[in-house]
Amino acid sequence: MFCGKKKSLEVERIVKANDREYNEKFLYKDNRIHTSKYSILTFLPINLFEQFQRVANAYFLFLLILQLIPEISSLTWFTTIVPLVLVVTMTAVKDATDDYFRHKSDNQVNNRQSEVLIDSNQDQSSAPYMKVLKKLQNEKWMNVKVGDIIKLENNQFVAADLLLLSSSEPHGLCYIETAELDGETNLKVRHALSVTSELGADISRLAKFDGIVVCEAPNNKLDKFTGVLSWNGSKHSLNNEKIILRGCVLRNTSWCFGMVIFAGPDTKLMQNSGKTKFKRTSIDRLMNTLVLWIFGFLICLGTILAIGNSIWENQVGDQFRTFLFWNERENSVFSGFLTFWSYIIILNTVVPISLYVSVEVIRLGHSYFINWDRKMYYSRKATPAEARTTTLNEELGQIEYVFSDKTGTLTQNIMTFKKCSINGRIYGEVRDDWGQKTDMTKKKETMGFSVSPQADRTFQFFDHHLMESIELGDPKVHEFLRLLALCHTVMSEENSAGELIYQVQSPDEGALVTAAKNLGFIFKSRTPETITIEELGTLVTYQLLAFLDFNNFRKRMSVIVRNPEGQIKLYSKGADTILFERLHPSNEDLLTLTSDHLSEFAGEGLRTLAIAYRDLDDKYFREWHKMLEDANTTTDERDERIAGLYEEIERDLMLLGATAVEDKLQDGVIETVTSLSLANIKIWVLTGDKQETAINIGYACNMLTDDMNDVFIIAGNTATEVREELRKAKENLFGRNRSFSNGHVVFEKKQSLEPDSVVEETVTGDYALIINGHSLAHALESDVKNDLLELACMCKTVVCCRVTPLQKAQVVELVKKYRNAVTLAIGDGANDVSMIKSAHIGVGISGQEGLQAVLASDYSFAQFRYLQRLLLVHGRWSYVRMCKFLCYFFYKNFAFTLVHFWFGFFCGFSAQTVYDQWFITLFNIVYTSLPVLAMGIFDQDVSDQNSMDYPQLYKPGQLNLLFNKHEFFICMAHGVYTSLALFFIPYGAFHNMAGEDGRHTADYQSFAVTTATSLVIVVSVQIALDTSYWTVINHVFIWGSIATYFSILFTMHSNGIFGIFPNQFPFVGNARHSLTQKCIWLVILLTTVASVMPVVAFRFLKVDLFPTLSDQIRQWQKAQKKARPLRTRKPQTRRSSSRRSGYAFAHQEGYGELITSGKNMRAKNPPPMSGLEKTLYNSTSWIENLCKKTTDTVSSFSQDKTVKL
Repeated sequence: MFCGKKKSLEVERIVKANDREYNEKFLYKDNRIHTSKYSILTFLPINLFEQFQRVANAYFLFLLILQLIPEISSLTWFTTIVPLVLVVTMTAVKDATDDYFRHKSDNQVNNRQSEVLIDSNQDQSSAPYMKVLKKLQNEKWMNVKVGDIIKLENNQFVAADLLLLSSSEPHGLCYIETAELDGETNLKVRHALSVTSELGADISRLAKFDGIVVCEAPNNKLDKFTGVLSWNGSKHSLNNEKIILRGCVLRNTSWCFGMVIFAGPDTKLMQNSGKTKFKRTSIDRLMNTLVLWIFGFLICLGTILAIGNSIWENQVGDQFRTFLFWNERENSVFSGFLTFWSYIIILNTVVPISLYVSVEVIRLGHSYFINWDRKMYYSRKATPAEARTTTLNEELGQIEYVFSDKTGTLTQNIMTFKKCSINGRIYGEVRDDWGQKTDMTKKKETMGFSVSPQADRTFQFFDHHLMESIELGDPKVHEFLRLLALCHTVMSEENSAGELIYQVQSPDEGALVTAAKNLGFIFKSRTPETITIEELGTLVTYQLLAFLDFNNFRKRMSVIVRNPEGQIKLYSKGADTILFERLHPSNEDLLTLTSDHLSEFAGEGLRTLAIAYRDLDDKYFREWHKMLEDANTTTDERDERIAGLYEEIERDLMLLGATAVEDKLQDGVIETVTSLSLANIKIWVLTGDKQETAINIGYACNMLTDDMNDVFIIAGNTATEVREELRKAKENLFGRNRSFSNGHVVFEKKQSLEPDSVVEETVTGDYALIINGHSLAHALESDVKNDLLELACMCKTVVCCRVTPLQKAQVVELVKKYRNAVTLAIGDGANDVSMIKSAHIGVGISGQEGLQAVLASDYSFAQFRYLQRLLLVHGRWSYVRMCKFLCYFFYKNFAFTLVHFWFGFFCGFSAQTVYDQWFITLFNIVYTSLPVLAMGIFDQDVSDQNSMDYPQLYKPGQLNLLFNKHEFFICMAHGVYTSLALFFIPYGAFHNMAGEDGRHTADYQSFAVTTATSLVIVVSVQIALDTSYWTVINHVFIWGSIATYFSILFTMHSNGIFGIFPNQFPFVGNARHSLTQKCIWLVILLTTVASVMPVVAFRFLKVDLFPTLSDQIRQWQKAQKKARPLRTRKPQTRRSSSRRSGYAFAHQEGYGELITSGKNMRAKNPPPMSGLEKTLYNSTSWIENLCKKTTDTVSSFSQDKTVKL
């Protein structure tokens, strides 16, 4: 209680290093994590409480209590308690198993080892006079406390949120991989304060460190941290660049020390995990409603029969009271009251508890089918698909919206150099012997790299003409590759084997520098003043005179270098739309040709950069550089002056060409997206990446196409701007629709169900919406979110860029709340966890990016393409099977139970049962349980391949057509009709009937056996009609259940068992007597035909006159059963090559400043600083600039068909 109170009041955190006693008074949480729900002591009470919150369980418990009252119970208590205990036990075992694995996962994490600086004197209380010594000791993660100092080594996971104190790298730098947090595998840099970086690895100095950190309270903001370190009388501000978060991995850094700020549940990783929500399917919610309806229906039936009993007792029953020894004080009203409760007990089988047992078994079977599906098994990493929950399978067949992360989910986050255009010629295309372009295949011979002995043999480039141009000495080609080797922020180092290892800040740069390396221009090393490359075997060192860094306004980066001949050159790469405006007029012809090439590259979904250079005059450069130094020292409008100088020198450029890099999609992404779109599933991409990158992936996946009517971009910085942009987008869309009179585009409005819900509008035509994170923050406000949702839901594709984990969850919640649609979220990183937990279905990609998303998910697999099979095959089958199961189950039990109702009118409303009590007990758990389970687990209306080939089959699930309130009433009517036939046909036949021996057969027991036998045969024939896919199991279960019925019937009616239990089996000899009469079998046959024939006739006419797509495919399957044609592959549509920039560059501003400061380079041979070669920026402020500039600003996206808002 006290801890909870402390947490709610925490507005800031105060942590003292190396002082557990000081920190313990704040009651901070330790580093132990708990994701489990139960303990050994709490499992039973909490689990039972949860289970009896279900309407059905509480209902059956109530019935059990009624059955224990002998005055009203006409059935024994075991008919209810056995199945109730069975279902509660099964659910408890399943919940215990799930929680056991959560405990196991928690223990695995909590018991990881980390080196912690702790007291070496273990028993301080016994020797208080001893000097406290601290040393590094291995400690379990769960024992780490706030304020502890931890040592991390290369490739280790970070145990808690740490303040970086020192590292093995110069100036306290360290490199981390945040894949566990955001799915991105490119390295990020963190920087210790200079005052703490001096501590180094000196244990004695670290042990004496007693700094106090005052910082923000625990929160889920991954990219923000504010705090102050007080030490030695001075204060130092802290930001996110000084913090290493739990879940990161230390890379390319031998060691580092950090001070624990947040531990366990308070870490940002765990804060982003969100609270696990109890998820239930729409069918579950509907069944709860139906149970309440049926209970109301039972009360109505019980009331009718109770009134009937009172009337009968008053008018007829008085004549028998003397013989029945009734107390005269008891009246007919009290008799009716008792009869009411008796009939409630008898008629409760209309919703038997076996329904819930069967539902759990069916769902478990569906989950195993997902786990066992070899077509969803990823052999490269030996990763199968896994259903991590068994309660949501049928919901997979009703998905309308898919929310997907980008990096690591749609893409592999691997950049590959695919093509380039140099001096008007494309390299990278493969042509056949007739000069026609062909697809690149593995069979095609890759290019040999004879000029580069250090070439990476895994690099594949199929065009031999490029190597020929290099060997022939084409100056433009050489200059192009030289630029790739010089203009970048890559750092290089050699491993123990002497191989070059590149540390890249963005995967784009890595792809370009690696391509240059493989083509003979090898980047070898750099200092703050020089860059050394190997050009076709010759080492060449260039002086680095200036570094014009990348940012999101400039969309380009440039370097100014002096070559050994003394020439000064500016090399630049960036967005084509930016560089083309800065070209020399003499480039006009080449510009036109390169633009066409860029459009072709963009049409193929490749990420493009334009490449240009400029020869600089020595005198002009000196004057420009003097102005740049002056601008750097000024305080007034410094950034604006520097930007103006950059603009001045980056003009009159000479175009070299363009690069085309593939952000490699996961296999099958395009086919999956296309297939899901045909299934009427809308895919929204929610990513933390920049706008250009996300848009380019959208085009690569065919989610965005050049054929779209419009692409709306919302990029406002204020709520007013966002509201206005949304309004203009809607006006543009509706204005365009209304102006069309040829019927191609139509929109219609449906009346809103809620005052605050959005108006549902259907627009034919393809539109896309792209919105940035800062705009989304304003759009999610209460007065704007309806406009956002209305516009987004009318678009075929929605892309949200630069969104936070919380915003991802908010978008999902927005659609869930106002669209009443089933949602699915899929991601691979910790930043996707909140989105995965918010959606109806959460799917985790189990790849190289950690397990946080998988641990929070309902389903997991290794590749995005498996989502197609999960939804279109397993999801659809599960939904169809569950709906058929429920329809049949309700029909079967209405037919079974309502016979008692009709019988009540002929037995004086005495609550006497039609059937033997053992038949009532065994009907649902023995006689009819296995056939319906077989149908619910194995049935297929169409094959898995046809489910994939015809995505339109998925739509009935989205519209919830197969089981709803309307279908329930049809099942109910069907059951009522069958119950009438089951009762009145035998009743009429038995009215004046004699057996073959001339004896009367119209006794109660013979009537009960005839009705029960007719019921078993009718429901067995009905399930045979409902079964679409026959297996051996179906045959054994259906016909075996009938055989089981007869064997049990003759056993229970035998003389032997009557002799043992005379009170429990009173129907002695009746089965043998009745079922040897031909007239009885004629009655059974007539009842079966009368019950089944209307259904057969109706279904025949329906399939013949109004066949569904499923019916048509099923007929086609039967016709093609013997000779199936080869599957034809859908032709891949290619977008038109209208002019569109494919620019996308996943680069962060500030790395040029980091390089020229030299702070990221090991100080083995510190180079002298002099003259023009000194750094362009104040070296003490580079990290602050890096922090300040990490937030992306909005960049325009040039496209002919894009609406400018």
